[in-house]
Amino acid sequence: MSDRLQGSLVAIVTPMRPDGSLDLDAFNQLIDWHIDSGTNGIVVVGTTGESATLSTEEHCDLVAHCVQVVNKRVPVIAGTGSNNTQEALYFTRSAKEHGADACLLVTPYYTKPSQEGLYQHFKLIAESVDIPQILYNVPGRTACDLSLDTVKRLAEIQNIVGIKDATGDLQRGLELIKSCGDAFTVYSGEDAISLPLMLGGGDGVISVTANVAPALMAEMCAQAIAGNEPAATALNNKLALLHKNLFLEANPIPVKWALQRMGMIGSGIRLPLVELNAQFHVQVMEALEQAEIKLPEAA
Repeated sequence: MSDRLQGSLVAIVTPMRPDGSLDLDAFNQLIDWHIDSGTNGIVVVGTTGESATLSTEEHCDLVAHCVQVVNKRVPVIAGTGSNNTQEALYFTRSAKEHGADACLLVTPYYTKPSQEGLYQHFKLIAESVDIPQILYNVPGRTACDLSLDTVKRLAEIQNIVGIKDATGDLQRGLELIKSCGDAFTVYSGEDAISLPLMLGGGDGVISVTANVAPALMAEMCAQAIAGNEPAATALNNKLALLHKNLFLEANPIPVKWALQRMGMIGSGIRLPLVELNAQFHVQVMEALEQAEIKLPEAA
């Protein structure tokens, strides 16, 4: 990933059949659709890709498959984080071997490491595997917050190239942009605040919304990064309900349901996640309608 990667990076879902097995045909179609729609990069086996319920073999194989299908049309970023440093190292090495352009490493969840522990964890992986690495801070899921000072220390390591900030705190994101140097990329991990972050100098968004509205999301990001606030705002207004309603239940429950309604994937999702509660169907449908997403006619 030699050039700076900006824009709409989709945190792509992992399509599954009703029995929970992976549906690679649907996955291939999603990848082609995203590339044709202007999505700037594919983030595979992240949170939205249900990485937590994939086996080690499935995880590595899906990265390899994604790289092969994308075939260098856009960069592929592989989710390789873990709360187990040796497992994160294994996933990161595997992603490099399979040709991923970069890796996305979530902070170790559940174990609640200190800031020094976080620093040593990411430093070891960066120094062990020569591939661009993006930090991923999502304290709402991990019970662990990567402090600004720790990010600044890590940004000094050559192949730690950026961060996905999913704190939901716009000021934190803007401070990262100011503090970590021009060579360090800052992506929003929250669709709802991606526009102001990009207008403030952010590089883009690792997006859930892009799963269902790739062209609209890509164009919004392009306008925002270009500093065209009126055009970006108009586009983002169409997306605003998706940014909100795709999180009515834990991600990726709502976005997989939306894609199923769009005829893009089947109904499979793995326990402990289950299909979207019926009480939220109308709100997700309203969000799709606001974004002018056409649905197949009911048979």
